[in-house]
Amino acid sequence: MQNKYEILLCAGTSCNSSGGPTIYQNLLDQLKEQGILAEVKVTQTGCFGFCEQGPIITVHTQDEEDEVFYCQVKAEDVRQIVQKHLLNGEIIDDLLYIDPETEEKIVKKEEMDFYKYQKQIVLGNCGKIDPCEIEEYMEHGGYQALKKAVTSLKPKEVIEEIKESGLRGRGGGGFPTGIKWEITYENQETPKYIICNADEGDPGAFMDRSILEGDPHSVLEGLALGAYSIGSKQGFVYVRAEYPLAVKRLERAIKAARETGVLGDNIYGSQFSFDVEVRIGAGAFVCGEETALITSVEGYRGDPQSKPPYPAQDGLWGKPTLINNVETLANIPIIIREGGVWYKKLGSKDGTGTKVFALAGDINNTGLIEVEVGTSLHDVIFKLGGGVPGGKEFKAVQTGGPSGGCLPADYLDTPLEYDALLEVGSMMGSGGLIILDETSCMVDVARFYLDFTQDEACGKCAPGRIGTKRLLEIMDQIVEGEGRREDLERLKNISHTIKRTALCGLCKSAPNPVLSAIEHFEEEYLAHAEDNYCPTGVCKGLAKYKIDSELCKACGKCETACPAQAIKGQLGETYEIDPENCTACGVCEEECPFEVISKG
Repeated sequence: MQNKYEILLCAGTSCNSSGGPTIYQNLLDQLKEQGILAEVKVTQTGCFGFCEQGPIITVHTQDEEDEVFYCQVKAEDVRQIVQKHLLNGEIIDDLLYIDPETEEKIVKKEEMDFYKYQKQIVLGNCGKIDPCEIEEYMEHGGYQALKKAVTSLKPKEVIEEIKESGLRGRGGGGFPTGIKWEITYENQETPKYIICNADEGDPGAFMDRSILEGDPHSVLEGLALGAYSIGSKQGFVYVRAEYPLAVKRLERAIKAARETGVLGDNIYGSQFSFDVEVRIGAGAFVCGEETALITSVEGYRGDPQSKPPYPAQDGLWGKPTLINNVETLANIPIIIREGGVWYKKLGSKDGTGTKVFALAGDINNTGLIEVEVGTSLHDVIFKLGGGVPGGKEFKAVQTGGPSGGCLPADYLDTPLEYDALLEVGSMMGSGGLIILDETSCMVDVARFYLDFTQDEACGKCAPGRIGTKRLLEIMDQIVEGEGRREDLERLKNISHTIKRTALCGLCKSAPNPVLSAIEHFEEEYLAHAEDNYCPTGVCKGLAKYKIDSELCKACGKCETACPAQAIKGQLGETYEIDPENCTACGVCEEECPFEVISKG
């Protein structure tokens, strides 16, 4: 490091939305004002991962071990960072991270539980380099794998290395990546195409977005290696329009790669030529399914197609096509650079390497994490994630997004592995991990995910169009107090029919949240369907309020406050809530000065 100091500032979407650009500009202004702009390198990086603590700034000196991690930084904090830290060498205690258990202030991120339990491979460059500078990517070994492949390896040898690594697709299906490449390689029809699936649509998921924002060249290098292996000259990145920052940085990376010569004709003096174009999706969730994605890239409505034939046989414009998601491709350069045997040492037999997850919900440390495949749910939630906030009890973890399921505390020892999660009624999915505490209603959670997939279903097949609609109607009846015990069997029967007969994988997996919740939280379903009662009080159609007549002081404040006019009575005598008119808004409970109103 030639500069006396280097400041790394998170410039991911989350931190940018919390004032990151203003903080960056203030830094430049303060450095200039103090006359030390030439001594300090300020780098806008990708996501640091610890979104709960953003915006984040780390300050480094020429000694790489000397790092200070400042979190929840505001624009007005920049002045003291420059004047106290850079000019006077003082660490600013008020901006340090505070461990939620020990309440100690921690200076370095490597000493924080959120980071110390991670194994960052795919996210290795995120938060460390400027994603818009190809030189920085190359300084960290970037494009060396591509050079190695095109100058000293045959396409089949690259594929064999990927097969040796044991890498499985990170987009949700978990299909062996090397086998997928081999099938496409063996199809001799030309031209061939390769597509990066960046249509990340799961609620709460932002893994692919953060990789594209923080390390876009790793994805481009992975695409180029895949193209070399199968014999393709043209690649596409299909990215959703809701990711404008990712699109911007990806397009800048493509431009820089062309100028540097790692995209274009005769890459590294070889006979291999390859280029990449960006295709922006309109936001339909179904376009994450590979056949629907292909029709969208072709310029048509994104409708899924029946399989077989598979894209490797009949894909984009009827030609052999290889499709991998962002995280899968970001693993490829590392595997070729370090070797498949090295990669296979990470993770477990069921799934080698690491997996990136978006950790969200009722948990202290929310953000983006990367752990070895096989790490237990318990370790992720209670070691890395810091447990459930507010002293509340853990209730469930939702894995796999709309296609996954919810697992209760009895399953916390379950490893984050493809097959292990399937065995207990959930799935790995693309990497969403949503933690739910004791206040969450599992019936309502299942209904939420079903509502999402039903709304996003393309409608092409009857199971997806009609079956999911019928499931949602039954779920709505249950949460509104009109359910019956036999509804559980009806939900199961319809769900299994959809799973057997739906056209594409998205609709086949749409009933999974419902089935998972029935399996693991049947008593909660029965409370809704039989007793017309929501144990957590979340379902407003069931969470009626009542007044304790023995303790009521008959002050009349609840009657005055009730917007539904559901409370009747006389001052000094008694008040009652009409359950038929009560909307369960909770205003009466808030206004009661004697705390005698509660959900019943």
